[in-house]
Amino acid sequence: MNLELVLFTILGALAIGSAIGVIAVRSPISAAMSLVVHFIALAGLYLTLNAMFMAAIQVLVYAGAIMVLVVFVIMLLNLGSEEKLRERFTSRQGVGITMSILLGAAIVFTITRVAFNAPGEGGLPSGGSVQAIGKALFVDYVYPFEMVSLILLAAVVGAVVLAKRHVE
Repeated sequence: MNLELVLFTILGALAIGSAIGVIAVRSPISAAMSLVVHFIALAGLYLTLNAMFMAAIQVLVYAGAIMVLVVFVIMLLNLGSEEKLRERFTSRQGVGITMSILLGAAIVFTITRVAFNAPGEGGLPSGGSVQAIGKALFVDYVYPFEMVSLILLAAVVGAVVLAKRHVE
């Protein structure tokens, strides 16, 4: 076993453990910190795969800017008591289950349509150049890229609805 494989295994285990920590802890701040650890572990995984640009973007955008936004949202939201939260979530369970099934079906559909390449065969060139990433996103993986844009659009619409409801 070489050092790269050991490092990849350790970072993968850290990423999985911190992802479980995001959903397992009760405190929103602890969940956000677990998410930061997860993002940094993912950046380390990108580094072991020689995708330097993706690792830099992972640290700058996700572990930096997005996590600051998440922490501010957690701090500014007045969640109230747990009983009120349970009442709000139980009334919307059907919609959540339906949307989860649809999202899962879209993910399965996307995974089955994308060809799995062996490492070094048709993947990103060593170093993860910006040109190769752009070509892959907008030529080879247009459908998954558009699915991400729809998910982001749904998140923005949800944030606007929550903000309007809070103002009223």
